[in-house]
Amino acid sequence: MRLTPLTTLTPEQTELLETIVGPGVEEPPPPFLVWARNMELAHWVENLGAYCRNESRFPQRLRELSVLIVGRHFDSQSAWNAHYEQAIAEGVPAECLDRLARGEDPGFKAEDERLFHAFAHEMLEDHFVSEETYGAALALFGEDGLLDLIGCVGSFSMSAMMLNTFQVPLRDHLPRPFAEIDGFRRVPADD
Repeated sequence: MRLTPLTTLTPEQTELLETIVGPGVEEPPPPFLVWARNMELAHWVENLGAYCRNESRFPQRLRELSVLIVGRHFDSQSAWNAHYEQAIAEGVPAECLDRLARGEDPGFKAEDERLFHAFAHEMLEDHFVSEETYGAALALFGEDGLLDLIGCVGSFSMSAMMLNTFQVPLRDHLPRPFAEIDGFRRVPADD
């Protein structure tokens, strides 16, 4: 990791950690290891993150999917590993997520998953959302839902960029989900 390891936590950092994951946690989640260095920013980031993870208008299944869409876009293996199993437990098909991890069309069958992915993908890849995708997503999610979708993708993008920039290491026991990523660099494709 590019940052000096945290060896002890201040009372304010401990309170933030307990807010995020509860008391008695032995291994803080990777984003905490960075956000705790700027408690002023951490307060705002955690409020937005908590809303996106727990309170947005979407069911937990789509909240988890949003993290994975962003994690794949930014090649954030930590974000992917932190949410992959939970997304499956919430009902997102593993085969669709595995295709997403390989950079393929995930082929979601559920209309909300398909539209959620299409909207987020167009936003992240094209920087614009087509009229067709916008209209269909608006009809399904409503204006408030689209605002939540954009807010969550933005929040999770910030976390993914932070994890990659500061090279927060993957936990040793977790898989490397993206074949073309080795740590924090892209590896040449096999010929």
